[in-house]
Amino acid sequence: MADLTGITIAQYRILRKLEGGHMGAVYKAEDTRLRRLVAIKFLAPQFVLNQKSRDRFIKEAQSASSLDHPNICTVLEFNQTTDGKFYLVMPFYSGESLRSKIARGPLEVNHAIDIGLQLCDALAGAHAKQIIHRDIKPANIFITDDGQVKLLDFGIAKLSGTGPETSIQNLPGTISYMSPEQILGEETDNRTDLWATGVVLYEMLTGKRPFTGEYTQTISYSILNDEPPGIVDKHTDIPAGLEALDVLACEGQCV
Repeated sequence: MADLTGITIAQYRILRKLEGGHMGAVYKAEDTRLRRLVAIKFLAPQFVLNQKSRDRFIKEAQSASSLDHPNICTVLEFNQTTDGKFYLVMPFYSGESLRSKIARGPLEVNHAIDIGLQLCDALAGAHAKQIIHRDIKPANIFITDDGQVKLLDFGIAKLSGTGPETSIQNLPGTISYMSPEQILGEETDNRTDLWATGVVLYEMLTGKRPFTGEYTQTISYSILNDEPPGIVDKHTDIPAGLEALDVLACEGQCV
């Protein structure tokens, strides 16, 4: 995807690229009409022609825009340019992703607890609307400079009770954070987000994922069959009660 820095789309002047990936790119931009900074997410050109990818992009706009919660990044606008580019407009936040924080090492216990509580608040808001995120992971959790959690990317969210996945070969989500029912292609509910929250909490406290492997199949087997190493065994400064909570979250039992 060509760099869009410097161009203007509608009232948005693109300032610089923030990140890019397989599905598209995110840019910092100025809303010249309202005089505010925003983030604009563009769908990569190769996916514009793919109906499933377009549907996922639209679903993200619909799901996120229906949620009014301080810990959820909402969508301000969804549109398409005259030359066919699909884009979402979101608030611009100064800070970093949880993935970047963890890359520097395990988080301090109280900091990890604070992030976990805010994440649970965000999920409670989504679940109250019958929306399951299904892709909870550090890359989709943004921490602002003042410590507020913003949950991102509802692109593969679904309404609870809408049935199981029809294709196990094309499972939505990120394998290391998937619940057993996601891996098996079974119907998912709120507990699949709680499982992933437990995985994220484990990773925040240890700097490592509880289920690992070189290949997708290896990670899937580990999630379905293995017991991850205990947190307290590796870090004696972590309260045993916190490990118990993490286990319950991974089992989808905490609220």
